[in-house]
Amino acid sequence: MSEDISTKLQESRDAIDAIDHQVVDLLNMRVVSDGGADESAVLAKVAKFNEGPLSDETLQAIYWALMTAGLDPTAKAIEPAIVDALDLEIVNLLNQRVKHAGEIGKIKHANGADYYDPAREAQVMTKVCSLNPGPIKNPTIRSVYREVISGSIALEKKLVITYLGPEATYTHQAAISNFGVSLDYRASKTIHDVFSEVESGAADYGVVPIENSTEGAVFHSMDMLVESDLHICSQVYMPIEHCLISQSPLEKIKKVCSKDQALGQCREWLRANLPNAEVVDLVSTAEAVRIAKETEGVAAVASALSAQRYGVKIQARGVQDRDDNVTRFLIIGKTQAKPLGDGRDKTSLVISLHDEVGALEKTLQAFAKRGINLSKIESRPSRKKAWDYYFFIDLVGHYEDEAVQAALQDLKGHCPLVKWLGSYPNLGIMDL
Repeated sequence: MSEDISTKLQESRDAIDAIDHQVVDLLNMRVVSDGGADESAVLAKVAKFNEGPLSDETLQAIYWALMTAGLDPTAKAIEPAIVDALDLEIVNLLNQRVKHAGEIGKIKHANGADYYDPAREAQVMTKVCSLNPGPIKNPTIRSVYREVISGSIALEKKLVITYLGPEATYTHQAAISNFGVSLDYRASKTIHDVFSEVESGAADYGVVPIENSTEGAVFHSMDMLVESDLHICSQVYMPIEHCLISQSPLEKIKKVCSKDQALGQCREWLRANLPNAEVVDLVSTAEAVRIAKETEGVAAVASALSAQRYGVKIQARGVQDRDDNVTRFLIIGKTQAKPLGDGRDKTSLVISLHDEVGALEKTLQAFAKRGINLSKIESRPSRKKAWDYYFFIDLVGHYEDEAVQAALQDLKGHCPLVKWLGSYPNLGIMDL
């Protein structure tokens, strides 16, 4: 890259840093300033203020993320004109920001960079949270900047994201949580279809569930990771609140439908509150809601968003057995995320072992002697022959790290299969 191009890149990055300082400060001023307008009036106002290049829908999504958290309890009534001036400044600064981001994007894409850069996005989130003096909570700042980045990507390329559908499932919500509202979303019927759409190029990225804190692994996703050449690019942790959704009141419900994982996460609640109801496993939570809408005496276990999407009443909220019920989703694609370093990366592998004494111990020693932390190890039948297993491993570190490379070389000396599934930002539940 020439010195002139490097200078232009740095100028745009410096400009973005300065804008982010101002925007974070202004957002914190905004949540303590009550101009008296309701949500719909605020959304209409920011669209009116918008002169581009951000779309009205993106700006409204940014403000919706802010308003979802609500005004701070210390907020004071202020003249509407003062609040309007504050909103106008925020809108103008955000549009300036995406112009600079667009200039960076043109240079990077000309050199073969992907439009979606998980590591860079993680760095942006860390930066804006470090700038945040409060009272806005960091999760709200991240939600706002998720939509800023989404709108910026959409101006360069309208990425297509496929997910395990149908619409309004938890996987759909996870996809939007990771990519923002400004991109194109397509539902796939099965996890296999998600992988196929991305492999064929019909979609840029896919989103699939991989494990739940209550019910454990999603085996179909694990099997597809073994078979596919796609990489894990990122991960999303999403708190799951299940609702009992039905046109019938609780005492008249005879049947409860949902996806097997959702039913398993609510097993004790259903046993205590609907002991005589038939429990039926379906392909998705959204399909269950559609059936509940059309059939008396049938309830679905699904999200509040599904109830809203299909116009069905919520009879009970929070029916999951554990309040800390969280599902982890994977972003899959052809992108290889760059390293962040300092323990902020996660790497996923799948290996197989010879049927011999000490095979697993030898494998674990390859990591232990290099101080590599394994955050997960889980076995899964290989489906190649009886009693033959794959071992799925998550470790802290990046594929390009010297210690990780050395450990993998050890594994290749005694493991029949060693497959790298992806390295990606190690964002955890604390980042929700």
